[in-house]
Amino acid sequence: QVQFVESGGGLAQPGESLTVFCIASRSLYGVNAVAWFRQAPGKQRELVAVVEDGGRRTYKESVKGRFTISRGADTVTLQMNSLKPEDTAVYYCNEYLLNTPISDYSHWGQGAHVTVSA
Repeated sequence: QVQFVESGGGLAQPGESLTVFCIASRSLYGVNAVAWFRQAPGKQRELVAVVEDGGRRTYKESVKGRFTISRGADTVTLQMNSLKPEDTAVYYCNEYLLNTPISDYSHWGQGAHVTVSA
């Protein structure tokens, strides 16, 4: 199974932008879909955005129009604009497994911390 290492993120004020990156342990050729997830303090990990190998993208409703997911040969990027305090979380990328509860995923990376605060 492909594994990922996240980087980027940091501290931003509301309305500002940040980008999180991840690099895969091998080429993403043949991986149907990759995704960004996030886990806010005290909350369950949730799906934020998915990009399929054909380019189709889907987003959590609350980030539509603000976040953009993209994938390269072995990288996945999440550009985050117009950040809000509720976007504060640790962000993780992973292969997206259809019809699989997040609790059943394995091989999580260390994540990238994003803090949005005035």
